[in-house]
Amino acid sequence: MQPDPIYVIAAAVSVAVILASAASHKWRAPGRFVRQLEDYQLLPQALLKPAARLLPLVEGAVAFALLVPASRSLAALAAAALIALYAAAIGINLWRGRRDIDCGCAGPDQAQPLRPVLLARNAVLVALALLASVHPQARELGLFDGFVTLAASAVALLLYAAADGLLANGPRLLKLIGR
Repeated sequence: MQPDPIYVIAAAVSVAVILASAASHKWRAPGRFVRQLEDYQLLPQALLKPAARLLPLVEGAVAFALLVPASRSLAALAAAALIALYAAAIGINLWRGRRDIDCGCAGPDQAQPLRPVLLARNAVLVALALLASVHPQARELGLFDGFVTLAASAVALLLYAAADGLLANGPRLLKLIGR
């Protein structure tokens, strides 16, 4: 069964905005991003700067391609792979017991330590990207469909921002209540 195009487009727009935001964080603070990559201890020193330059370009290109119907399916699969790669990096460091490093998820203004809940968040994002990769049923989209698609994307992004804010501030909230 093919999903309605509203679901596919809303998923694509949501993932595109999240990836574009991630790319912009890395472009605005490239030195910080190099340090974050270094903290993960997954790449040799010689590859840190090239990877720090390449990843935001890939994120930006995938974000743009998600918005183009002709490239949406392939871009959505690339987005799912990229997010899964980030989850693998988080998972490896959690397995190593390295929870004290910044995940790099919240941008230059908010440090967020590694926690297992980030793996669940990335799994949801992978599922959203995979939804965007599906070819929807063919039907005409009207003006109201466009509004519903944008509203669904906005709701998904607001939920993501709220969850991300709670995740980023969770350790601070626990300190406030004495835990």
